[in-house]
Amino acid sequence: MSRYTGPSWKLARRLGISLLGTGKELSRHNYIPGQHGPTNRIKLSEYGLQLAEKQKLRHMYGINERQFKNLFVTAIKIKEGKHGANFMILLERRLDNVVYRLGLATTRRAARQLVNHGHITVDGKRVDVPSFRVDVGQVIGVREKSRNLAVIKESIEATLAYPAFVSFDAEKLEGSLTRLPDRNEINPEINEALIVEFYNKQL
Repeated sequence: MSRYTGPSWKLARRLGISLLGTGKELSRHNYIPGQHGPTNRIKLSEYGLQLAEKQKLRHMYGINERQFKNLFVTAIKIKEGKHGANFMILLERRLDNVVYRLGLATTRRAARQLVNHGHITVDGKRVDVPSFRVDVGQVIGVREKSRNLAVIKESIEATLAYPAFVSFDAEKLEGSLTRLPDRNEINPEINEALIVEFYNKQL
């Protein structure tokens, strides 16, 4: 299944969650799109709830199904901690997500574009793979040629706070993961136990 490239606001309304992290998608119409949106509430089965939760998280990070499932399999192989929490932490360690968390982009989709276009470096070396897994202490920066990009400047100016597990130097345009995030610091609106139940039936 390919990555979703359609209207993110309509998808956010259907899933009932802000995929951009701003809440703007649901601020005007907090119901599913369509003619009968406000009144057409369907009671989901147990499987439907699990699938919906998986889709929420997958679209939030903008990952295709194969990548998402492979990352879950990787999380299962980690011996310490809970599978669901380990999975969430692996998602947070993706390079495009770290770029987003550092405030270099206003959305994960914009962060992925910065990485794809070669504007981002890891420990001084250009990396254009959004799924690159960032380790604690690695320095994420902006290429010298890209330091004057308006989209980066505007995003930094709009960033009011950073998660506790990252540090960022606005002068150097560099930042890093200072530690792995705790589960309670990321996406509290997601019930990862439902996703674990979903994939336990698939694998």
